[in-house]
Amino acid sequence: MPIYEYKCRKCGKQFEAFQGITDPELKSCKFCKGKVSKIVSLSSFSLKGSGWYATDYGGKKIPSASTPAKEATTETTSAASEPAPTNTKTDSKAD
Repeated sequence: MPIYEYKCRKCGKQFEAFQGITDPELKSCKFCKGKVSKIVSLSSFSLKGSGWYATDYGGKKIPSASTPAKEATTETTSAASEPAPTNTKTDSKAD
């Protein structure tokens, strides 16, 4: 349940009230019964750290089936980059 802060216009005292979101605003001071107004106060909510969205709410990374294919591609690429063996023998047939 949220905590709302009010300030009395008559006596100047500030006080807090636990109220539901759908509850009506308070109209009178609990000390002198004067008119009150709601105060906007600081929130205690803060996001700390770097990349909180990516680390906490980005979803879990599930290894996909394409991971082995990437490894196979890497092996194929490295094999393809090696020079092809050369054949130094020449076929010379004397007729």
